[in-house]
Amino acid sequence: MPIAVLALTAGAFGIGTTEFIIMGLLIQVAADMHVSVPAAGLLISGYALGVFVGAPLLTLATRRLPRKSVLLALMAIFTAGNAACALAPDYTTLMLARVLTSLAHGTFFGVGSVVATGLVADNRRASAIATMFAGLTVATLLGVPFGAWFGLMLGWRAAFWAVAAIGVVAFLILAVFVPGGVGRVDKAASIHEELAVLARPQVQLGLAMTVLGFAGLFTVFTYIQPILTRLTGFSDQAVSPILLVFGAGLSLGNIAGGRFADRSMSRALIGTLASLAVVLVALAPGLFAKVPAVLLVGLLGAAAFATVAPLQLRVLEKAGTAGQNLASSLNIAAFNLGNALGAWLGGEAIDRGLGLAALPLVAAAVTTLGLGIALWSLHLDRPPLAARSRQTEGV
Repeated sequence: MPIAVLALTAGAFGIGTTEFIIMGLLIQVAADMHVSVPAAGLLISGYALGVFVGAPLLTLATRRLPRKSVLLALMAIFTAGNAACALAPDYTTLMLARVLTSLAHGTFFGVGSVVATGLVADNRRASAIATMFAGLTVATLLGVPFGAWFGLMLGWRAAFWAVAAIGVVAFLILAVFVPGGVGRVDKAASIHEELAVLARPQVQLGLAMTVLGFAGLFTVFTYIQPILTRLTGFSDQAVSPILLVFGAGLSLGNIAGGRFADRSMSRALIGTLASLAVVLVALAPGLFAKVPAVLLVGLLGAAAFATVAPLQLRVLEKAGTAGQNLASSLNIAAFNLGNALGAWLGGEAIDRGLGLAALPLVAAAVTTLGLGIALWSLHLDRPPLAARSRQTEGV
């Protein structure tokens, strides 16, 4: 894999870390800012909302700029945002700083996906995307325990200073190793041409697959701590090691999904979404026994992130050249929308009396709906029957 793609991985690690680090700092932040823990939890929601709104807007605003310059500017925003979090004197300022930081997230992964696929041969495009997203999987694996440790030892502000330092290092790596002309477009697409991608049915279907696939994951994963402690019977101290198993699954699934999609994107799309649905169904009975629960949590991570490369590549392929940047960023926004939707669905299921035990089956139903959309989308790719008959006759 070209070193420039690995440089993108470094940037992805930095941005992914700032998204997840707050999860290990909620108690410390709440105490310092004199707010409740649920209010501190809104710092996560604010970040996700910033990604969802900021990704398409910032992508359109930077469409005429060289892609390397865009990536460097985004890393600068990321670094400044984390420094602002570390210096925030009150809750409102901290929320605004989190939203500022989130603006870099969607556009970085969106533009980065386009850049990564432009750095490799056509038969390695999915693997290039997976390599870049490996930074996010490592951030998922390490972000929460890293933040919790820093919050305990040095205070939550020190954790944000550390992430800002990661941003500086990632900026330098990108500046040195990403070629200046990568992804260069001779003539920038107009806003009308960029927005036209939204009218493409296959792009709409691709975004819907992403939302529903990750909504299925987060219907369960948002509530993984109470599930493991109240249903499976683990202690609070055992949750973090089990989450490391989940993170290891993410890393392995991400790599496998990229390689699978390089061989056949359509088969990877169906296979990974189907695998995720199967694992979610298996979780329903498996969560009541400790060893199966741990194994299934690892498989859940692997199945979930195996979908990332084929979902991202599918949207890129259907967007066309003019709309790739916007479509790619919108798909990152769709991942975050799926996160929020899944958390809401899980909460609704609990509030309506279904309980924690029902969450895996609710999640499986959501992911199966995404699988159905994927099957329909691939069906639409097939030429009309008359055209197929003419092709057969001409053989």
